[in-house]
Amino acid sequence: MPLLTIDHREWIDEAVRRVEADANRSADTHLHLLPLPAAGDITLYLKDESVHPTGSLKHRLARSLFLYALCNGWLHAGSTIVEASSGSTAVSEAYFARLIGLPFVAVMPRRTSPEKIALIEWYGGRCHFVDAAGEVYDEARRLAAECDGHYMDQFTYAERATDWRGNNNIAESIFGQLRREPHPIPTWIVVSAGTGGTSATIGRYLHYQRHPTRLLVADPEGSAFYDGWEQDVSTATGRGSRIEGIGRPRVEPSFVGGVVDEMLRVPDAASIATMRWVTERLGRAVGGSTGTNVWAALQVIARMRSAGESGSVVTLLCDGGDRYSTTYYSDAWLADQDIDLAPYVEALSAYDATGVLRVP
Repeated sequence: MPLLTIDHREWIDEAVRRVEADANRSADTHLHLLPLPAAGDITLYLKDESVHPTGSLKHRLARSLFLYALCNGWLHAGSTIVEASSGSTAVSEAYFARLIGLPFVAVMPRRTSPEKIALIEWYGGRCHFVDAAGEVYDEARRLAAECDGHYMDQFTYAERATDWRGNNNIAESIFGQLRREPHPIPTWIVVSAGTGGTSATIGRYLHYQRHPTRLLVADPEGSAFYDGWEQDVSTATGRGSRIEGIGRPRVEPSFVGGVVDEMLRVPDAASIATMRWVTERLGRAVGGSTGTNVWAALQVIARMRSAGESGSVVTLLCDGGDRYSTTYYSDAWLADQDIDLAPYVEALSAYDATGVLRVP
């Protein structure tokens, strides 16, 4: 490997400065208290990642991936950055690529929402489509090799690029914001997995800080994470998930099962019905993965109530609902996908009325 030239070092220094300056300009994300019916002494909080500059939790990941690649010397002034993504990571990476003056190509399934595609292109990125979610990896590698670019590979490097010990990661932020709450140490933190990087960061932080908080990972239909964790194998379903941003057709390298205390499979109808339920309660639209997270959090809270426990539960508002107006908020799209929300809408309506959530 050739030695770095002075010019190249200067370019890296300036690129790192720009990424760090962007972080300095960004305030921390909000922690919302979500009112619940008859919850007793149990509180549910939503960590609102939709307020990042690129509108989702993936902004944190993209920043970490860019700093990791820059500080490893993998990027240079002529690099084309290529990423395999279901949408939101590509939006955020397109933003950072433009910030440091590099071209960006997102390899993604053809069914990715038009709203996300438009955002990637608005940030100057180019979209390259494949027919199935499992095809994105090899195609991204091929494109990167073809243009002598760099495959960012979020699915491998997500758990490595973030400092899980602190440095204002999402876990440290959650505990800092809970400091003056009635239950400052949450009983549960509930997240879902796309790369597995967020659950790895939070789980490692819990162990490192010796917190008693347990970590639950909610997994949508068609995803390999639940089966892989339960069977302790790298299981591939070959299908992927209809809930964009979470669930994968294989167990990704960044998924660290050893830090997860429990997993829960969430039906797509439950995710979307709960997404709409949260939207009504907050007064603004949220995305499908938020529905997955909150449905799982409500199951945890129901168990806590049944056991007579008090405490707090934290989950993530991953992105806003404006990216899904033609999919999860479209009844025509739901009919085309043969997704029936009615049983879960009825369960959530009964929950509002009685405080008891019965799983259909």
